[in-house]
Amino acid sequence: MSGMRYEAPGSVDEAVALLADANGAARVLAGGTDLLVQLRAGMISPDVVVNIKDISETHGITAEGGGFRIGASVSGAEMGENAALVAAWPGVVEGAELIGSTQVQGRATMTGNLCNASPAADGVPALIAGGATCTIAGPNGTREAPVGDIPTGPGKTSLGNGEFIVAINLPARPANASDAYLRMIPRTEMDIAIVGAGVNLVLDDDGTCTAASVVLGAVGPKTITVADAAAALVGSKVDDAALEAVKAAASAAATPIDDKRGTVAYRTKVAGVLAARAAAIAATRARS
Repeated sequence: MSGMRYEAPGSVDEAVALLADANGAARVLAGGTDLLVQLRAGMISPDVVVNIKDISETHGITAEGGGFRIGASVSGAEMGENAALVAAWPGVVEGAELIGSTQVQGRATMTGNLCNASPAADGVPALIAGGATCTIAGPNGTREAPVGDIPTGPGKTSLGNGEFIVAINLPARPANASDAYLRMIPRTEMDIAIVGAGVNLVLDDDGTCTAASVVLGAVGPKTITVADAAAALVGSKVDDAALEAVKAAASAAATPIDDKRGTVAYRTKVAGVLAARAAAIAATRARS
């Protein structure tokens, strides 16, 4: 750690240049709630830490094209205080607000949660279910990518050398649409999810589901989008029969591991229960 440099660039271009020059030996600092823990534990020893908080493009939650742009430095607490965002995307905010304690909430960012690439990341399933995209800056300019394309496995992302996420974008909401995120943890709080489930859906005027997405976290090396569960919702009134089908599909799609926090059988069952519950909550929200 003795040779580690700290840089706080004031622009996207400066940050990209610093990251590219480090050739993979740099880490981005936004909230730092994962990064600082990993540094202290000796899990990582980057040549340079690039703080992106002085870059104006990484700040603020802005309404854009009917949707929202959430800067990469925006904390979970800031998201929870944005009434318009909470009203449109309650499930996305629920996921963000489950990252760490109240103190951590003031610093931890949705983008950091995504780029840390933990299979159990609470912020990620609802973003993927919602069709969120990232604005990524890099040596070749900026590009857009679906949030689901960023994590490629535990601790690994698809970001290239010199690239970093500047913002996360949520699309415009049609009428009668909402989402929900639920997770199961073995202890009462401050634990890592053994299962997470994000559901996003759209209803028509008579309450029939016209579009849906169901995404599981913590039951595979990366999130699992359960197409069969979404198919069970579409065309239904999100009634008991549809929710039973969601439950079965989610359990069938889950590929959890056995560890000290839960068995494969337990996690498989819980995946179905949580997916069905999240679908019911999202539907209730969409109706109101």
